Order: sequence, then C-alpha cells, then structure tokens
Amino acid sequence: MTHTQRLLDIMRTLRDPEQGCPWDKKQTFETIVPHTLEEAYEVADAIEKGDMAELEGELGDLLFQVVFYAQLGSEQDLFDFESIAKAMSEKLVRRHPHVFSDMSLENDAAIKQNWEKLKHQERQTKNQSNTSLLDDLPSSFPALSLAQKIQKRVGRHGFDWPDINGVIEKLEEEVAELKEAISKKNRAHIEEELGDVLFSCVNLSRHLELDPETALRKSCRKFENRFRQLEILIDNDGLTVDSASLEQLEQAWQKAKKLSTES
Repeated sequence: MTHTQRLLDIMRTLRDPEQGCPWDKKQTFETIVPHTLEEAYEVADAIEKGDMAELEGELGDLLFQVVFYAQLGSEQDLFDFESIAKAMSEKLVRRHPHVFSDMSLENDAAIKQNWEKLKHQERQTKNQSNTSLLDDLPSSFPALSLAQKIQKRVGRHGFDWPDINGVIEKLEEEVAELKEAISKKNRAHIEEELGDVLFSCVNLSRHLELDPETALRKSCRKFENRFRQLEILIDNDGLTVDSASLEQLEQAWQKAKKLSTES
C-alpha cells in the first residue's frame, strides 16, 4: 500500500459514520475553508523562515485539506482524489503545449501570454456567457491578492503602463487625492482614495516583480522585531510603553532600528 492510499484510507475512516472521529464527521466544505487558509499561510511562514523540516510538516497539513475535500466530494458523488489528480494532470498538459506537444514558445513572455490565452478559453468554455476578462475572479480572495490578480489579468492583454515611471506617477497622483480627501474630512471619500493608493501600491509591486503580500509580511515582521527591542530598551530605563513619553519612545525606536541594522 502506498502512503497516498494509506492517507486516503485514514481520511475515510475518520469520516466513518459509526467509528469515525466526532469532529471530522461533522465537517462540511464550508467549515473546512478557514483551516485550509490557515494551513496555506503556515506553509508560507515556514518558507519565509527557511525551515525545510517545518515546511515538510506544513505541506502535509495542506495536503490533508485536499484529501478532506476529496473525501467530502466522494461521499456526495461529486469527485474524489483520483478525479482531482486526473483533472489537474490534464490541465497541466493542456497549458504547457510547449512541453507536451510540438508547439514552440520563444521566451517567458510568450509562455505567459499563451498561458493566459488558454485560461481565458477555459473560462469561456465553462460559461458561454462570459464576456469579460475579469469573469470568475474569486470574490473571497484577500484584497491584496485580488488587486494583484486583476492587474495581472488585464496587464497581459495590454491594459498596463508601458514602464514603471507611469506607475509611480499614478501612485503620487493617488496620494495627492488622498490628502485632498483628508482635508475635506469626507470619510467615504477618504476610504475610496485610500483604497486607490493601496491598489496603486500593488501595481507598483507587480511592476517591480515583487509580491505585495510577501513584502508587507516582511515589513510586519521587521516592525515586530524592532518594537520588541524597543520594549526591552524602555524596560531597561524603568519605563513601560504606556508610561514613556512620545520623545522617549522615539529615542528608543531609533536605537531599536540601529540595533536591528547592525545585527
């Protein structure tokens, strides 16, 4: 017995109406979604840490999510693990004609263009009423990911700035509009303009070939590390964050920044 088959058998046992696990038995497609998202982020976290031992375990946890969905699908005669693997295999072959057929694509740009063309054809096949390149975008995507996906999709069809200068100018324009909205104290308008600034930041990251989620996560970690150092410095002075003055906090922050740069 392969380990794959053993894993599928274990999942089937966990869902057994009589002998299965009470928690696993009551789960549905909907209730599993938060766990799937959590496991995906834990995979990303292990990769960011460079911890390959942890990554192996986290990938196993993520695989278990797929196995769980496959079991739920099998119980409802919708699909199973084998049909999922079959569909994925066919999709990969279909989307890589330059590897699995005699088609020749000269460079990465041509490969990406052909990939997007094939994806669009697949979307049209699924729903003949599709008329927009933006049809079928996942509404549940985190906003950063959704913005990036929208920009990539339209950008591959020519709706894009020719170079990064236009992107930076647009960002500066959006920041100016945000400042104007703030001066008028219109909350709804401020929110709209702030969203435009964030959308432009995602566009800038795309043109820089950087992932905005990864960049922001790194900034969060950097801030966390520096703030923890600030707390130590403040504590050494017999203070707390709450009792220290703004000037003392700023001095400690600058020291924390210097220490993090030196380390």
